[in-house]
This record gives sequence, C-alpha cells and structure tokens, in this order.
Amino acid sequence: MFRIFLAVIGAGLIILVGGALILGAFPPNPQPKPVEKVLPNDKFAPPR
Repeated sequence: MFRIFLAVIGAGLIILVGGALILGAFPPNPQPKPVEKVLPNDKFAPPR
C-alpha cells in the first residue's frame, strides 16, 4: 500500500516538473487586447 502511495506521489511530481519545464521552454503568447479610449461625457453634467 505504501509503495503504491509513493508511486502516485512520484508520478505526480514528475508530471509537475515536466509541465513546468515545457512551459518554461515554450511560454504562451500574451493575448492582445484592444485599447479602449474613454471620452468624457459632458452631455449629462450639470450646467456650469
């Protein structure tokens, strides 16, 4: 029973280390987002 537990823990660690190495070698590209410009809306402002 203890040997199976160690095998599962070891496999999990190998998967985590492998995933970290793959992400380090091939990082994902950042997702481009459009720039949203906000214009002041004076239409509903109180009169000055």
